[in-house]
Amino acid sequence: MPKDHLNTMFKGALILSISSLVAKILSAVYRIPLQNMVGNTGFYVYQQIYPIYGIGMTFALNGFPNFISKLVAEQPDETSKTLITRRAFHILSGLSLIIFLGLQVGANWIAFHMGDGNLAPIISSVAWMFIFMPWLATGRGYYQGKFLMGPTAVSQLIEQVVRVGIIILAAYISLHRGWDNYHMGTWAMSSAPFAAICSSLIFTSFGLKYLLAPAPEATRPLPSYRKLTKRFIVEGGTLCLVAAVVILLQLVDSFTVMRGLVHQGQLPEVAKALKGVYDRGQPLVQLGLVVATAFSATLLPALTNALAKRLPIEFKRQTQAMVHVSLALSMAATVGLIALMPQINRLLFGSLEGTTALRIYIISILFAALITTYTSVLQSLNQYTAMIIGIVAGLATKGNFNYVFVVHYGINGASLITVLSLAVMFAVMWLGSPEDLRQVLMESGYLIKLLAISAVMGVVVILSCHQLQALLGPALANTRGMAGVITLIGVIVGIIVFVVGAIYARLFTIREWLVLPYGKRLIKAVAKGKEQQL
Repeated sequence: MPKDHLNTMFKGALILSISSLVAKILSAVYRIPLQNMVGNTGFYVYQQIYPIYGIGMTFALNGFPNFISKLVAEQPDETSKTLITRRAFHILSGLSLIIFLGLQVGANWIAFHMGDGNLAPIISSVAWMFIFMPWLATGRGYYQGKFLMGPTAVSQLIEQVVRVGIIILAAYISLHRGWDNYHMGTWAMSSAPFAAICSSLIFTSFGLKYLLAPAPEATRPLPSYRKLTKRFIVEGGTLCLVAAVVILLQLVDSFTVMRGLVHQGQLPEVAKALKGVYDRGQPLVQLGLVVATAFSATLLPALTNALAKRLPIEFKRQTQAMVHVSLALSMAATVGLIALMPQINRLLFGSLEGTTALRIYIISILFAALITTYTSVLQSLNQYTAMIIGIVAGLATKGNFNYVFVVHYGINGASLITVLSLAVMFAVMWLGSPEDLRQVLMESGYLIKLLAISAVMGVVVILSCHQLQALLGPALANTRGMAGVITLIGVIVGIIVFVVGAIYARLFTIREWLVLPYGKRLIKAVAKGKEQQL
């Protein structure tokens, strides 16, 4: 691969990674003020339908664009790229129309099986976003196939900013005008089609030139619609499945948690509020995943470069660095959030409801981060079998056991099955990975060192928080503002303990330290300290 071509690809990957990071942070953070404004039941209403939106955006943003970009990159000339994109648009238009009509016609049926018939108008509202899915997916896929990531990055940011703005505005108006939760939810979910319209405007010139203008004459034979549709289902469907793992687990929750709580004996209104409490875990997990995967993702271009240049040793080193950094950050985030959960729950959501369920749910960060990292490596190797089997096994675990565990253990049971499902997914992927990739976790006692450091960090943070609460007294320590102070101190203590432990135990290589924020400064400081000792 030419050097200038690789540089373009790496710059594009960096732009897309930054925009994705900003979009993920927005997607996680807005739910906290939303829950504060609309309460547990209002949050339940929004979160019940959110997975439908999430699946649609996975289709439009990740799964199908990535597949279309592959189709475009395979074509030898500009005319073929245009024609294959046009055919992809036609296939996706048919798919999106089927989904749109299915959601509109089946809104009452879906709402009934979610245990709440009042959700039907909200389902109909969010369905409109699928009309714009073909336009967005083909536009993004076409430019990504030409290694131009700017349009995708801009459209992604516009979509998130517009959607979040409308959601917060709807919650604010609902609060001041006394809307019921379902009316608020309908307006909040109408943000999805409005955001899709605004995001689609980025691809107006593309659509007019490549999708709606008269088709050019083909310069070479193209795959038939039948063969292309099959590839969309098999290859594109796999990419969508991989990208939507966590959202699909949330979809299972939408159909089982509320109904399970009612079957347990809870009144419907109590069950809705409890589901809203359980849903507090989702923004926390998203934020944890942003921290855990953002820095390891910076190694992806180097991983791609090593693979393109056929440098197996370098590829293994980059893979090891990705896995180690992702696992360490996800472990630190998981243990830290568990230790600080009572204070975080009070600070962000105003109460201690569901603290145990949230502590269990937070363990999802660890397995979700590993799944994200391993899927990145396996995709780069074009090895999809272990991924598909793992995802199907995890979803089967969630689907088969979630309702039963909710009936017996409430929202704690739902959290436990979510973690177990992700653990099953990762275990299958790990066992189905190449031997070199399986050994990465076990090299040089890395896992034992990490577990020891994390355990020490967790104990120190918990003891520090208890000591602060004892000094402040119950009246002051249980206020929301003081929960914020204790959380901040706990975070600082946790970071110091983890970093000192990592340095002392030699947890990371120099390559891995350089990926982390301020890693270069730490290396210089440690080296300077050793020189002074000598």
